[in-house]
Amino acid sequence: MITRRTALMGAAFAAAAAPAVIAKQAAAASEAVTPEGKMVDISNLPRRKVKLVAPPMVHEHEQVSTKPPAVIEFEMTIIEKEVEIDEDGTMLQGMTFNGSIPGPLMVVHEGDYVELTLINPPENQMQHNIDFHAATGGLGGGSLTLVNPGEKTILRFKADRPGTFVYHCAPGGPMIPWHVVSGMSGAIMVLPRKGLSDHEGKPVGYDTVYYIGENDFYIPKDADGEYMRFEDVGSSYGDTVEVMNKLIPTHVVFNGRVGSLTGDNALKAKVGETVLIVHSQANRDTRPHLIGGHGDLVWETGKFNNIPQRDQETWFIRGGSAGSALYTFKQPGVYAYVNHNLIEAVNLGATAHVVVEGEWNNDLMAQVMAPTAYGVAHSGTQALP
Repeated sequence: MITRRTALMGAAFAAAAAPAVIAKQAAAASEAVTPEGKMVDISNLPRRKVKLVAPPMVHEHEQVSTKPPAVIEFEMTIIEKEVEIDEDGTMLQGMTFNGSIPGPLMVVHEGDYVELTLINPPENQMQHNIDFHAATGGLGGGSLTLVNPGEKTILRFKADRPGTFVYHCAPGGPMIPWHVVSGMSGAIMVLPRKGLSDHEGKPVGYDTVYYIGENDFYIPKDADGEYMRFEDVGSSYGDTVEVMNKLIPTHVVFNGRVGSLTGDNALKAKVGETVLIVHSQANRDTRPHLIGGHGDLVWETGKFNNIPQRDQETWFIRGGSAGSALYTFKQPGVYAYVNHNLIEAVNLGATAHVVVEGEWNNDLMAQVMAPTAYGVAHSGTQALP
C-alpha cells in the first residue's frame, strides 16, 4: 500500500536526484548567457506586474503589443484544499495553482520574459513545482522550481515562441500524474507581438477571451459504492492511484466542477462578437465542439506560427497541450460547448454553455413548421419568436 509518507518521500527522492545539474541550470538562469556565450543584459528591460484572475476569465492584456519586450511578473500560490466537484457533493482532495482548477491563464507576448514567483505555503503537505511547456530547458522549469511547504522560488524564462501552452506540476515519479489529475495544471498564451493572423496573414482580433481547462478526476469509492472523502490530500493518495491506474475517470469536467460553466455561471456573448476560446487538457485527449457554431479559425495545436484551420466543427486537443479557436457569433441562444465524446460531456460533466444575446437571423435558420400532429397540413413559414 502506498502511504502518505511514501508519497512525500517519492517527491523528495526526485528532488535530490540531480543536484549538480540543477545547480548548473540555476547558475545559467542568473547569468542569462546565450548559446554563443554572449551575455544578455535584461536589467534595463521594463517590468510589469500582472495580477492573475481565476478562469474562465483572463487578466487584461494587449492583443497587439504597443510596448517593447518586458519582464512580466506573475505570482502564484499553491493551495491544497478540498474541492466539491459535482452537485451530489463529491469531494476531491485538490492541489491547485492559486486556488482554482485549472490554474490561471497567463498572457504575454513573444520576446517577453516570464518571471514567476511560486509560493508553497507552510500549511501545505506536499512538494510542488511547475513545468511550463512554453519554456526551454530545465524540464520546463520543473527542475528549478521544486519547493517544499514553507518555501518560495522565482523562475524566469523567455517566451520565444507564440502559442497556447500547458503548464502543470511535475514533482517527479508517480507524483506527476497524481498532482495533475488533482487539479495542478493551467495554461499560458504567448501572443505574437503583432497579434493574431488568419489563414491569409491578415490581422484578426477578439472581443473576449475565455479559458476552459478540462480535467479528468478519479474519485475512489468505498465498499458501498459511495464516493470516498479523505481527511487531507496525503491520505487520499493510495486509493486514488488505484482508480487512476485503471484509466477510467469518474468525472471529466470543465474548470474544476460539473456545471461550473452552466446556469448562472454560463459564459456570455452577443451576436457579432468574436470570442477566442483557449482550451487545455494536461492529461487526456479531448475534442471540443460548439453546438450551433463553428471554429472560424482554429489553432488546433495552439501554435500561432502555424496557419489556422478554418470552419471546423470539432477539433482535437492532444493530452498535454492547449489549443484555441476563434468564432464570431451569428445567432442568439444558448450554445453548448462540449467535449464531443458525448458520454464524457453528458454523463461525466464536460459541458459549458454560452448565452448569446441579439436578433435572430431567419436566413441562417428558421422553423418552417412548429411541432404539429402528423398529417396536418401547414402553409407559410413560421419564424422563431
